[in-house]
Amino acid sequence: MVRCKSTTRLSSIKSPIILAQTDTTVGFLSQNSDKLYEIKSRETTKPFIKIFSDFESFKHSTCRVPSSQKSLVRRSKKTTFIVKNKAFRIAKNNLNSKILKDLSWHYSTSANKSGENFKREFCETKADIIVEDINGLHENSSSALIKINSKKRKKLR
Repeated sequence: MVRCKSTTRLSSIKSPIILAQTDTTVGFLSQNSDKLYEIKSRETTKPFIKIFSDFESFKHSTCRVPSSQKSLVRRSKKTTFIVKNKAFRIAKNNLNSKILKDLSWHYSTSANKSGENFKREFCETKADIIVEDINGLHENSSSALIKINSKKRKKLR
């Protein structure tokens, strides 16, 4: 675990695991999905949510939203969408962290072992970087989950 004010020391960590309060709940964030699978002890057949920092980043990705659903995605808050078995969310980062601002996208998962609740001790041992504000880290409800295609949408959670 590294705690510092400067990000220059962190440049040697490739694809770090970041523990942070996301827009919905406490989460592990990384651009390396293999590390997240290992930490969570999760089946590799179950993909992670890809979070984009803004719409510009999302537009440059390979995810394509059907035209009939674009306004829904643009207006949504705290909502994860599934299109062709790819899950994504556009979430503005509320934390003033240079590390998170520099990432245009990252994989996200709740900060716990699969099927368990949040335990700070477990999370601190698994994270390379912890980003925390004055409010601390706390479990909230997860995002809404909607599967969409060109004709319909189905709320899964």
